[in-house]
Amino acid sequence: MTETTLPFMFPAYAEIFLLAMALLVLLVDLFVPERMRWVSYALTLASLAGCALITLAVSAGVGGATAFTFGDMFVGDAMGSALKLACYVAVAACLVYSRRYLEARGLFRGEYLALMLFALLGMMVLISANHFLLVYLGLELLSLSMYSLIALNRDSAASTEAAMKYFVLGAMASGLLLYGMSMVYGATGTLELPRIAARIGTGPVPELVLVLGLVFIVSGVAFKLGAVPFHMWIPDVYHGAPNAITILVASAPKVTAFAMAMRLLVDGLLPLAVDWQQMLIVLAVLSLGLGNLAAVAQSNIKRMLAYSTIAHMGFVMLGLLSGVIGGNLLSADAAYGAAMFYVVTYALMALGAFGIVLLLSRAGFEADALADFKGLNRRAPWYAFLMLIVMFSLAGIPPTVGFYAKLAVLQSVIAAGRVWLAVVAVLFSLIGAFYYLRVVKLMYFDEAEDTAPIEARADMRVLLSANGLAILLLGIVPQPLMGLCLAAIRQSYGLR
Repeated sequence: MTETTLPFMFPAYAEIFLLAMALLVLLVDLFVPERMRWVSYALTLASLAGCALITLAVSAGVGGATAFTFGDMFVGDAMGSALKLACYVAVAACLVYSRRYLEARGLFRGEYLALMLFALLGMMVLISANHFLLVYLGLELLSLSMYSLIALNRDSAASTEAAMKYFVLGAMASGLLLYGMSMVYGATGTLELPRIAARIGTGPVPELVLVLGLVFIVSGVAFKLGAVPFHMWIPDVYHGAPNAITILVASAPKVTAFAMAMRLLVDGLLPLAVDWQQMLIVLAVLSLGLGNLAAVAQSNIKRMLAYSTIAHMGFVMLGLLSGVIGGNLLSADAAYGAAMFYVVTYALMALGAFGIVLLLSRAGFEADALADFKGLNRRAPWYAFLMLIVMFSLAGIPPTVGFYAKLAVLQSVIAAGRVWLAVVAVLFSLIGAFYYLRVVKLMYFDEAEDTAPIEARADMRVLLSANGLAILLLGIVPQPLMGLCLAAIRQSYGLR
């Protein structure tokens, strides 16, 4: 890594700005009447735009180097900047897609907007964490905000139950992670991730304590990714949360979970790569298997996409476990770049899928059953086409971006010498194609059961169209985004 000297707190300017804007949104919303809630909404979107501009300015100021602040606890690098930009886009899309849905249910309130910003702040802190303490603080800020958002509809027993399940399981996962960190700290005597890697690589450390700590840390990372057997919360939370919150849970936090895995496993525990790669192989195979097989049996599209998420996170782990081959990092840029490309494009696909679900929902109707998609082509041919693109991409059918993302990860797995693992992934992906194509069949070949008109704001129509077309365009021309992911990994980790 190349380091540079910059003004104090310079790498964290975007986080400081977002914290100030979240507090401002809360304050402004106190004085805004219900009919002028758009003021708070516009201020929230402006906050995201401001964060994007600051992140780009910080990235340009760093000039491809790695900058630290807060006593080297907070790192600003190319990978972090790219992932933060992806999170801004995802959260902005969630806000636009969710507005009509929340207004129809009386949930479009200032606390929703503020919690979205605080959740994003937790994501940003976690993405830039260079220290165990900051990893934990970012994770808890994100998790506590998500618990509150899932329970936003206080009159819904399903939402309250989902929030309680997520809270209990999330607390257990946080405890596992914290216990693992304490064991690694006890073995190495430091909480700073690069120093942990240096001490494991150069000095004698208690191996048993270190490996036990690694097991607990991998368990915590697996929970955030939603990997089997730490997946129990995903179907229930996706199903029970309001659609407007499910779209957030399914998108930006997955990008953050990838960053968390990179920071902990690659930045901090790289000398133990042989150990954690073996763990990820087991987690990836189980996730691919259970995720795809369980999704086939679902009649609710939110639960179907929940199990689909588990399978897709299996592909992300395939990329993570292919970076270190024989103790060297010669293929690390391709493997980690492919995993980063996969998780960013998956977030884009999740936004498109749940955006269509929100589009079909209206007051008193959730549109979360597969039967609700019957005959969509006759009701709204354009939206049916957009959903077709999303389903094809999730299934990995060319020329969508999902095909290229899977191909890039499989190439990395094969380059790592694990051909059998690539074959397993392909076989389970073939099973997964069934439940995605079933949605296409319902839209194009079944008679519509619901003939209510589909209404949407102009901003939602434009963004949803752009979302679907981006999935198609990135499949045809994936090089710019893939090049960005590879460059970010190379600059952040000093690779070739």
